[in-house]
Amino acid sequence: MPELELPLTTGRLTLRRHVETDLDELHRLHSHPDVARYMYWGPWSRGVSIERLGKRMQQTVPVTDGQALDLAVLRTDGGAYVGEVHLHVVSEQHQCAELGFAFHPEHHGHGYAREAATAMLGLAFDTLGFRRVIGRCAAANAASAGLMERLGLRREAHLIESELVKGEWASEYDYAMLAREWAALTTK
Repeated sequence: MPELELPLTTGRLTLRRHVETDLDELHRLHSHPDVARYMYWGPWSRGVSIERLGKRMQQTVPVTDGQALDLAVLRTDGGAYVGEVHLHVVSEQHQCAELGFAFHPEHHGHGYAREAATAMLGLAFDTLGFRRVIGRCAAANAASAGLMERLGLRREAHLIESELVKGEWASEYDYAMLAREWAALTTK
């Protein structure tokens, strides 16, 4: 099992495991209607935030199907909690993981999501050795689709009305990147 050297740092951000004192910020993030808008669930209650923080604090290295790693994303200057990034194992056999992210709307437009997601791609490919990383988003979520394209993920599918989400049929974009594509991007 590979060792994770956390926290990860980028030019402006620190990505670290969640701690108990993240509860208020995690709740503020996931209870925001704009954050929950394109998720499978509605805004989190305080109780759900407590439960999900507990699960995040118990996460280890994601190596088997369904295991996940959610990292808190903080601005290095001042420590403001701006969001979180997510990586979970889709298939250990096929060496595939899924990338996800959620950032508070007050921190949109500063490039934080791209910076943090790039660090998670590095973790997925360079440290954990995944062969393929996917990303999925609601087709109506132009911001997430645009971010995945800026990260260099390739849109592989547009699934029309493929899932019933919150009582409505939703369409989805599916993206992917291979380890060799990541290597080509990072050696330029």
